Amino acid sequence: MTSAEDSASAGTAGAAGGDPSQARASPPSRATPSRATPSRATPSRATPSRAGPERRNEAHGHKHRDVSGGWLRPAVFGAMDGLVTNISLIAGVGGGGGHRQALILTGLAGLAAGALSMATGEFVSVSSQNELVNAEVSKEKYELEHNPEAERRELAAVFRGQGVDAETADRVARQVSVRPEQALRMHVREELGVDHHELPSPLVAAGASLSTFAVGALIPLLPYLFGFDSLLAALVVAAVAAFTGGGLVAKVTERPFLRGALRQLILAAAAATVTYGIGALVGATVG
Repeated sequence: MTSAEDSASAGTAGAAGGDPSQARASPPSRATPSRATPSRATPSRATPSRAGPERRNEAHGHKHRDVSGGWLRPAVFGAMDGLVTNISLIAGVGGGGGHRQALILTGLAGLAAGALSMATGEFVSVSSQNELVNAEVSKEKYELEHNPEAERRELAAVFRGQGVDAETADRVARQVSVRPEQALRMHVREELGVDHHELPSPLVAAGASLSTFAVGALIPLLPYLFGFDSLLAALVVAAVAAFTGGGLVAKVTERPFLRGALRQLILAAAAATVTYGIGALVGATVG
């Protein structure tokens, strides 16, 4: 091996061994500034807690229950009316000295008469209300056909009354007025406070009232129908039904259960007490 080869081998060995004194000094390279590539900050997807989706659903994806179908009011009214009516009848006849047969006859007659009366009243009242709304809709439709500009200004005034600036209100009123049916629906909603496409059904109201009155009126009769001859048993069963029914209605309307239950119980007890007193007084006088 020549001396040149020895020197090359020693330089290579020194560089490999990490000895800076033996490594061949290389000329300093220009430090090229590295362009820092801005990394896109990918937001970490935090796993939402249960409360998160529930709140979002309530705020954006919530659904409303049907409040315009015309069934809830007659259903609640029918059930409570049937219960209070029949327990009052039974208490009155029982207070006057009526026996089991007379009480059953009174209760069944009250059930049939009350259910049919409630159904008839609901059907006629809801039908009359719908007919009145339809008459007003026809009047509004006539005005839109014969006085469109006046109706457009009227609609713009309604929007301004709700806080919309004059220019926007006029523009929206013009856009709405282009479509006659949409304009009619908007005018009816704003002027009458109803949507004539979503009126309650008279048949639904009548059916709900009839069926629920019959169920409510049947409850105080159950002890007598099952062979008991006790006014106290009928009063207790009716009290439990009034308490439970009032509480369930309160839950449907998202009110405190106890408040609704006690309210219904107190009202039913007051009615039965009055009729019992009248029956006892008449029974003692006539007897």
